Amino acid sequence: MNSERPDTRQHILDCGQRLVATKGFVGVGLAELLTTAGVPKGSFYHYFASKEVFGIALLDHYFDDYLNRLDALAQASGLTGAQRLETYCERWTETQRGEDAALYCLIVKLSAEIADLSDAMRERMLAGTGRVLGVLADWVAEGQRDSSIGNRQSATALAETFYELWLGASLLAKLRRDSTAFEGALARTRELLQSG
Repeated sequence: MNSERPDTRQHILDCGQRLVATKGFVGVGLAELLTTAGVPKGSFYHYFASKEVFGIALLDHYFDDYLNRLDALAQASGLTGAQRLETYCERWTETQRGEDAALYCLIVKLSAEIADLSDAMRERMLAGTGRVLGVLADWVAEGQRDSSIGNRQSATALAETFYELWLGASLLAKLRRDSTAFEGALARTRELLQSG
């Protein structure tokens, strides 16, 4: 086992994200995580006082990465607010179709499991989704200002509807094992953005 990595904490989180995204939080035992990461038990407890503390750090890492990807999209020049949202939908669909689909949406994977397991993790997940919703609401407001979004509903309310629609589509796509839910979500999103 290699405990000499300078980025051991990050390495544990990276290995943990892959395992948890595949098996769920409860489905991953500490022994499996340690074996996969190639670190001794002491290294885990050096960085994380408990599995719950590890779960909170995992969610923080996930949301930081997710928001960095949203920031990169926000920095793309020449896009209207509606185009940013549509690009977000396209990327969502692409990432949910691939082999590593679970890695891209821990919220879909863990929300029901975590809500009943740990209030601290549920609150962290809720705060993270609140940050995502804030970005989406900014894009809606931008689209309303640049007239690429015709719906004049509150930007926050519209962003919440949009996000809920796509989370639901992800769950249905998992059940159906096809992309029809994403196709429906994209059509409904376009209607929502343009309806008055």
